[in-house]
Amino acid sequence: MDPVLSVQGVTVRFGDHLALNQADLSLAANETLAVLGPSGSGKSTLLRAIAGLEPLAAGRIESLGVDLASFPTHRRGLGLMFQDATLFPHRDVLGNVMFGLTMKGEKRGQSIGRAQAALELVGMEKFADRSVSDLSGGEAQRVALARALAPEPKLLMLDEPFGALDRPRREELNEELRSLCQRLPTAVLLVTHDHTEAFALGDRVMVLREGKVEQTATPTDLWRNPASPFVAEFLGWNVTHDAHGRVAAIRPDSITLTCELATDQERATVVARTFRKNHWRIRVETASRQILEVEIANSNSDRTLGAGGEGLAIGQSVGVVIDPGAAISFSELPLKP
Repeated sequence: MDPVLSVQGVTVRFGDHLALNQADLSLAANETLAVLGPSGSGKSTLLRAIAGLEPLAAGRIESLGVDLASFPTHRRGLGLMFQDATLFPHRDVLGNVMFGLTMKGEKRGQSIGRAQAALELVGMEKFADRSVSDLSGGEAQRVALARALAPEPKLLMLDEPFGALDRPRREELNEELRSLCQRLPTAVLLVTHDHTEAFALGDRVMVLREGKVEQTATPTDLWRNPASPFVAEFLGWNVTHDAHGRVAAIRPDSITLTCELATDQERATVVARTFRKNHWRIRVETASRQILEVEIANSNSDRTLGAGGEGLAIGQSVGVVIDPGAAISFSELPLKP
């Protein structure tokens, strides 16, 4: 069966700026692809190109084997949801969810039924008659999601959908969205800059860098095997460079610090420490002037660290032990000019 979405060599230019550079992706029904990258990497441009809101300089976008080039946005079978819920203040909750259906020319009775079903999917069926001005931020985003789902799109596209919410509410809605995506036959394309969100929601994660696809993999494969220094550094690995131009990456949880220095250990100085609920994030500077991030679990009972990360002081000398089996070597030169 043809994929719900196939993006082939898509290029988008804004004047001399190459916003997307020969991007490729494929998305099957009931699959969620999270597009991850820093600001300016082309994430939102990719969504807008798929929606027909940005002209293509090159490439092709297909849905179920059909070229979408001649289809306007409203005929592409897409559901769109953005960070800002952008609900209509003069309509109640049900009226907002019905809007797209009404614009498609559906009869009122049918539109009401489908809108009510969409509200039930997101747990907002009891809010149908409520004014949108009375909704919390999380409730407004649920209504926006129901509005996107009501026309039963083949593809649901989400651009930083919960980015404006506080973290507890965002995590709650991410869990609900993941459960919803698993129940519906809809393909989902999610844009985010948040690693946790991408890993939690995506069946696969695609990393963009300056308009180019750096890597696409399952969340576990991406975390364990970043394909480039850029991907490794963006995900939070330590990327190091030696005098010969060789590049290596090591995860923060694969480095051990010791207070009793052995002769074969590299010395380092603690320059920062941050408490992160279930672990401490320790930053050290080695004798070779490399900055390393080290993750120490709160449950760490290693006597060499005393009270774990809490027992380390800024300016303290420590030994650095790197698990050689956990390091990845890259042949390319440093990722920053």
